Amino acid sequence: MNAVARHGVSIALTCRAFEISETCYRYSPVLSDENEEFSDWLERLTADKRSWGFGLCFLYLRNAQGYGWNHKMVYRIYCEMELNLRIKPKKRLKRDSLESLAVPEVPNDTWPMDFMADQLADGRSIHTLNVLDDFNREGQCIEVDFSLPAERVVRSLNQIIEWRGQPKAIRVDNGPEYVSGKLIEWAEKRNIRLEYSSPASRSKTPTSNATTAPFVANG
Repeated sequence: MNAVARHGVSIALTCRAFEISETCYRYSPVLSDENEEFSDWLERLTADKRSWGFGLCFLYLRNAQGYGWNHKMVYRIYCEMELNLRIKPKKRLKRDSLESLAVPEVPNDTWPMDFMADQLADGRSIHTLNVLDDFNREGQCIEVDFSLPAERVVRSLNQIIEWRGQPKAIRVDNGPEYVSGKLIEWAEKRNIRLEYSSPASRSKTPTSNATTAPFVANG
């Protein structure tokens, strides 16, 4: 103030006379070139370290570079540059490579087989056993019951074989219904090969099992 510079009046007395605080009198705004330095640093850090937020950027400037900048001031510049609105990149999940399934050229080459489940209005659960023919996606069997143990699965397969003939292979997943010793023993006696679909193909290819693939109902 002119009173302090010209008349040598104390800052405290001058501030009381003009009814302003000494903090306001002593405040000196940040120079624009210092703001520019903030911006340059923040722009470089966020470009090189995309996963860093304001906290890591500020700690780096204070501890690694030795700047004594006020964190509120730096955060204001950070927000003015809209760096607080950056979207962190999502981690890309590594997917297993898919193995394409060969389409049979004749019927009864490969039968995909799997279960589906549903619930009745009274809360009871039901299960369905679905068996298809990979050659034409024709439905060989849809067995429905409250429980479908391995013995029931074997009985249904024997009935289909009586009607349609025996397949060379049956493709199943690794569910508990299919890894039972009874089914493996039945397949060995019949000289039928059991093929297990991979987890990747079960989750991504709708034609890899009988549950989700479209099929033609057996007339």
